[in-house]
Amino acid sequence: MSELSHLDREGRARMVDVSAKSDTTRVAVAAGELRTTAEVVALVRADDMPKADVLSTARIAGIAGAKKTSELIPLCHQLALSSVRVEFGFTADAITIEATAKTKGPTGVEMEALTAVAVAGLTLHDMVKAVDPAATLNGVRLLAKDGGKHGHWTRPDTADIPPEQSPPEDDSVDLVADGDTVPEMRTAAVVVASTGAAAGIRADTTGPVLVEWLTGLGYSVRGPLVYADADITVGIADALHLSPALVVTTGGTGASPTDATPEATLAVLDRELPGVAEAIRQRGTAKFPLAALSRGVAGLAGASVVVNLPGSPGGVEDGMAVLEPLLDHLIAQVAGGGRHDNP
Repeated sequence: MSELSHLDREGRARMVDVSAKSDTTRVAVAAGELRTTAEVVALVRADDMPKADVLSTARIAGIAGAKKTSELIPLCHQLALSSVRVEFGFTADAITIEATAKTKGPTGVEMEALTAVAVAGLTLHDMVKAVDPAATLNGVRLLAKDGGKHGHWTRPDTADIPPEQSPPEDDSVDLVADGDTVPEMRTAAVVVASTGAAAGIRADTTGPVLVEWLTGLGYSVRGPLVYADADITVGIADALHLSPALVVTTGGTGASPTDATPEATLAVLDRELPGVAEAIRQRGTAKFPLAALSRGVAGLAGASVVVNLPGSPGGVEDGMAVLEPLLDHLIAQVAGGGRHDNP
């Protein structure tokens, strides 16, 4: 077994000396969920809890928790955080939490992202306990990290992976022997372009549906990442930063002056997949003629497939129906595998 980085030769706890390491940009993404009741989920989404403004309070708490990580976890280094984002989503009986922490320095930012999730989740629990004292905070885990000696790491499907193949921290040596391979779960990100949802004055009805669908297909999913229409370029860049296999956007594809998702997407694409976008439009137009107004595009940004869907539940449903039979073959081709006949 590899030597633990936070123990000295005598087995005593120590703070790792990182002074010899070079400063690099480091990003970590963590997630968790507060399992509760459908009633609580509905109340939080409607901003109708006895303690108002639940999500804003939990978001601020998560950011503050990330900034205090070195005071809470004894052997963590003090980091100059350049960014902390805390986002929430909903399932039928849970509030999902995702935190992204970023710094430029000599050591990783995983603990800051994990602490942000944990503190945000505990704050959610405090805010909902009057209605559901039995709520539970579950699944606080690292999803991905980037930067430093080990570069990019994305959480694998750990069901059949022994503990010694869990992700190495930036302060440790590699835990996977040379020549070994760790099977990775395919990764995806969901981005929602909605000024109202980003401001908290409108419920996001499409992002959680896409997350649930992709999770059911076996993807490890970031999001929904909710951005105002004016900030969708930043949202797509955020989704692509960790190089997921698939990015699905919803919203901002119409003819309104504020609809800018196709332009933001085209700016990052290396190659387009026009047939995918047209198939989604045709399926929608067959039921709803105004679906022809959608300007959504699809294509490849590096090794990531990016697909725009409309911001309506019906448009998302059409997109899922078109994409589901294509995704396995498409993702395999982009990764360099899969059959190439009858393209």
